[in-house]
Amino acid sequence: MTDHDGSITGILLAAGAGRRLGTPKALVEFEGERLVDRGVRLLAGGGCHPVVVVLGAALAPVCGAVTVLNPDWETGMASSLRVGLAAMPDSAEAVVIALVDQPLIRPEAIKRLITAHRKGAAIAVATYHGKPRNPVIVGREYVHDLAESLHGDAGARPFLHAHPELVTEIPCDDVGDPADIDEAADLAALSAKAQERPAE
Repeated sequence: MTDHDGSITGILLAAGAGRRLGTPKALVEFEGERLVDRGVRLLAGGGCHPVVVVLGAALAPVCGAVTVLNPDWETGMASSLRVGLAAMPDSAEAVVIALVDQPLIRPEAIKRLITAHRKGAAIAVATYHGKPRNPVIVGREYVHDLAESLHGDAGARPFLHAHPELVTEIPCDDVGDPADIDEAADLAALSAKAQERPAE
């Protein structure tokens, strides 16, 4: 049973060094704004409040979000997600997890996940061309177990694979592209793709 009067916390994982890119991804400019600011706008625009940004390799002020530091960011995504989950307010009914390096995901994808959760989905995952990607929403009742399962650089994926009975897949092909930015060529390609996209 979910409490639909609670808020939805958004967690933006933005702690990595972006070694292949040559600079921390959080600070990379995309369409005139930093990826971290774009990620905050995505989560807030989709209905998340508060938005928690997990930083590590780069520390910078971020407007419109609660920033938390992962001192162990070099150990991988799991430690960053654990830090973000620990910052989730007690009043939150669920948490949406997003990555800083997927700039073409749109707020509508977040809204679909929240709607699915409020219709009873324990966990809902955005899919693109039938494949589960990010973002993901996790109901509060499973946050502790998720946090306990985290290790290395795997994020939430192993927990989701271990509990398929909890997962509802939500098609989001028409509300964004999950392609991520790992190196300069990716940044150039996604920037070009963004220019081709119809105005929202």
